[in-house]
Amino acid sequence: MNVELRHLQLVDAITSEGSLTRAADRLNVTQSALSHQLREIEDRLGTPLFLRVNRRLALAPAGERLLASARRVLADIKSAEEDIARLANHQDGVVRVSTACYTCYSWLPPLLAPFHKRFPRVDVEIVPEVKSNAVDALLDRRIDLALVHETRRDARVRLTPVFEDEIVIITARNHPLAKKPFIEPEDLAAENVILHTPPDESFFARQLRAAGVRPRRLSSVMLTEAIVELVRAGLGVSAVPRWTVERAGVATVRYTRKGLWRRWNAATLKGEIAEPIGMLIELIREARD
Repeated sequence: MNVELRHLQLVDAITSEGSLTRAADRLNVTQSALSHQLREIEDRLGTPLFLRVNRRLALAPAGERLLASARRVLADIKSAEEDIARLANHQDGVVRVSTACYTCYSWLPPLLAPFHKRFPRVDVEIVPEVKSNAVDALLDRRIDLALVHETRRDARVRLTPVFEDEIVIITARNHPLAKKPFIEPEDLAAENVILHTPPDESFFARQLRAAGVRPRRLSSVMLTEAIVELVRAGLGVSAVPRWTVERAGVATVRYTRKGLWRRWNAATLKGEIAEPIGMLIELIREARD
């Protein structure tokens, strides 16, 4: 191919600026280098592209034909570069989010209205199936952002603190534990403790194991609403974030005198955080303050 991208840029710049000097400044090259490039492309094509008219360079017929193609090609390349830049910075496309807590999905959707106002061309996709291995999903680029309260440390992953929540014990209002100012681990030894996640994955089950307590039964139900109904019916107790049961019609009791708190982090790959991901992290932080 005789014509290269730099030749198209040359023809466009000389036509727009009217002289080699100004065109060279625009292209950030020396005038002699630009003159050499012009002679090169004219030699390759076997015809002049410009004619000197009253000390200005005017397009020859071959130059007019090449200019028409040059401007179409350059505009298309510019558009492609802008699209790619938006994709690289998530200005366009999808931000994939996962969270280690199913109840978090109840407050994530309201954040999307201000997010989409700022980034109308960016969709937010919830990816719940990777919640137990968020770090691997980040490293494999299956997700872009994970909300985690426990995760293994990895030098390639940045953890940005976003909020804390308190885990409380919920019981039926007439349950004996409901009258206690706080509940110690051993108070749960005779209880059916209902968890959001299987016992081997549960944050609270690990707290019980660390305290050397084995409840009468550990069961798991993924839906908070179902857990609340079981607890209200006196079929067990549960450990849930306080904010999820503020109006649930059950008793809430602090776990241990100091309480049990989780610190949530926004996990992202290290490096510069794309602007849409950064805004989503800020919206999450503001929503939970």
